[in-house]
Amino acid sequence: MDNAYLFIVVLLCLLAIGDLIVGVSNDAVNFLSSAIGSKVFSFRNIMIFASLGILFGAMSSSGMMEVARKGIFNPAAFYFDEIIYIFMAVMMTDILLLDFFNTIGLPTSTTVSIVFELLGAAVVMAIIKIFESDQLLSDLSSYINTEKATQIILGILLSVFVAFTIGALVQWISRVIYTFEFEKKSHFLNSFFGGLSLTVIFNFILVKGIKGSPYSKMELYILDYQTINSFVENNLFIVQFSSFIFWFVFSILIIKLLRWDIYKVIIGVGTFALALAFAGNDLVNFIGVPIAAYQSYEAWVVSGTPAQSYSMVQLSQAVATPTLFLFLSGVIMILTLWFSSKAKKVVKTSLDLSNQNNTRERFKPNFISRAIVRFFTSFNSQIVKFIPQKSILALNRSFTPIKLNNNQNLPEFDKLRASINLVVAAVLISLATSLKLPLSTTYVTFMVAMGTSLADRAWSSDSAVYRVSGVINVIGGWFLTAISAFAVGGIIVYLINLGGVQVVAVIIFIILLIIGKNYINHKKENKLSLEEDKALIIESNSYKDVIDETGSTIELVLKKSIKIYHILIEGLSKNDDEPLKKAKKNTKKLNDDIEDLRNSLFYFIRNLEDKSVSASTFYITLLGHLHDLSEDLIYLSKISYDHAANNHRKLTFVQLKELLLIEENIIRIFKNNKGAFNSNKALNEFEEILIVKNDAIEVIDSKINTQIERTRQEEISPKNTTLYFNFLIRTKDLITHKFELVEKYYSVVRKL
Repeated sequence: MDNAYLFIVVLLCLLAIGDLIVGVSNDAVNFLSSAIGSKVFSFRNIMIFASLGILFGAMSSSGMMEVARKGIFNPAAFYFDEIIYIFMAVMMTDILLLDFFNTIGLPTSTTVSIVFELLGAAVVMAIIKIFESDQLLSDLSSYINTEKATQIILGILLSVFVAFTIGALVQWISRVIYTFEFEKKSHFLNSFFGGLSLTVIFNFILVKGIKGSPYSKMELYILDYQTINSFVENNLFIVQFSSFIFWFVFSILIIKLLRWDIYKVIIGVGTFALALAFAGNDLVNFIGVPIAAYQSYEAWVVSGTPAQSYSMVQLSQAVATPTLFLFLSGVIMILTLWFSSKAKKVVKTSLDLSNQNNTRERFKPNFISRAIVRFFTSFNSQIVKFIPQKSILALNRSFTPIKLNNNQNLPEFDKLRASINLVVAAVLISLATSLKLPLSTTYVTFMVAMGTSLADRAWSSDSAVYRVSGVINVIGGWFLTAISAFAVGGIIVYLINLGGVQVVAVIIFIILLIIGKNYINHKKENKLSLEEDKALIIESNSYKDVIDETGSTIELVLKKSIKIYHILIEGLSKNDDEPLKKAKKNTKKLNDDIEDLRNSLFYFIRNLEDKSVSASTFYITLLGHLHDLSEDLIYLSKISYDHAANNHRKLTFVQLKELLLIEENIIRIFKNNKGAFNSNKALNEFEEILIVKNDAIEVIDSKINTQIERTRQEEISPKNTTLYFNFLIRTKDLITHKFELVEKYYSVVRKL
């Protein structure tokens, strides 16, 4: 049995590596989004700042490991075998949950997940012990550290509202003072902002870095033989004031003498500081449990006591984490940061919701987001009535963005907002650390960014309902994390308690399958998404280039249309609603893509060269034809799915045979002209394409007439007849709209 526990400990260490990888992918949003969004540094330089911060933070995170050891449960109430099972369940659950959220691109809290996994697994194990020893459920409090757990959970939840409110307030005040033309303000004003920001950030580094390292306990001669911790605590005001004066003077010097951009300095140092905070605060979430398991195993082996009777009171004692473990963890986190595509996907969610400019809105509005926007819009209109008109005009001038050239590489927000995101997050995390709370850095940084976005009027009347919906989705994901972590952690520890090592092996196998499948699907989706995004974005500003890019868009729509039509025929032939449900989903996605193109029409027109404005008319007409085509597919998907879902009689063999013939014609029509949507080939190929239009329509008309005769002469289900007629008629419309698209494109290319 000793070998079984050794196997579990080794497995926990391997899971820790996997957890580090999925954890960093999720939490990269905490420290990368401000620097990436402001675009003041190259991506490579941003990663260097973040990597240095992670390494430094990892080396100073030893103190936070106590949360995994005794923050949630009372270790003395459990035996070694029970503790090992709890730890195993926690790590399995954690890697599953984080990989799931990374795959869908939503930032979640690794702190929340580890806290609720520990809580769920410990509660279930405690309940098992209670029932086995004939205790009462009221005795659960002797197993769970309820006071500390409650404090941690309330702190995490409270941080959501505090971070959002303070972020919004600080951003609003800063924008009123500095406006969007902050770089033109006096050197004194910018130096003051620089001095204050750098003071906060370096105080943050002091709290998160030095205080967590062994050096903080060394008595130094220069500090009159006081430790760094005690000196800072005893002379807090002097330290803070002196720090501000130093950084204020430093800011003046680098602005006046070196001509450096103080905001770039703040963003660079702030990125380093938040990366340090992430590693120092959140490393416990990834390796705290395996290290506690390793140290428990060491103590148990030395004791010589049976695993079922060895009390884990030792976990209540403070034990330093080996420096080698911290260093190796930091290296793994850095490597993940550089190579993880999922990290970029999670960061993109935060940037899209903070974007000051036009962006493709990822989230769809819901009744909650509409109600919230409607309420606060109404509330704001009432407040405005009591504010003098001069004040409103002055405020509007402060919040008027600088007009930038239209291009696709605009920053998501300016350097002032990026700096405030970093500074406010640093203040809040420092405060939580001083109170010894394992605060969720994800909650704080994300909600600060959302608060500053709202205050900065990035959520306009055109985008607010989408952005609020996105925030609701993310926050809903956080609650889902807590509930899932508690439930799954509890279920897994129960199963392990029943089956031991054999169950552990089975669950690990299932986890590997799930993660492997997610990885493969993610790579495929990424590749497909990049291709589709490229085809669906019209970036050019000249008439000819617009025509060429539009050809790629048409090709993509036709390719998707063929696929959807094939799935419809397949579903009808089997009378199976599963493929038809898939067709409905694909059709909705296609329709959403076309709607995105229509929604970006304003920016398309604004981006055109003066001599190419006539391309607007062509593009508007094109969008109308694409919309008609998608509407045809939506209708076909709906009637087909409803027929199968209502369990109506299958189409007859003859009807299906005719549909297959029509499908062959449609595939031939759609595929034959794929290369024609290229201005260089169009003239040669379009004339041939237009010839087959009448042939295709005639085939469908003949099938309609045949069905009319069958309906009069044979006994056929009314539902079948209705479906078949509607399917043929709408297919005819589909071909018509497709050829209208061809003719319009052909006429424009011929003029060129």
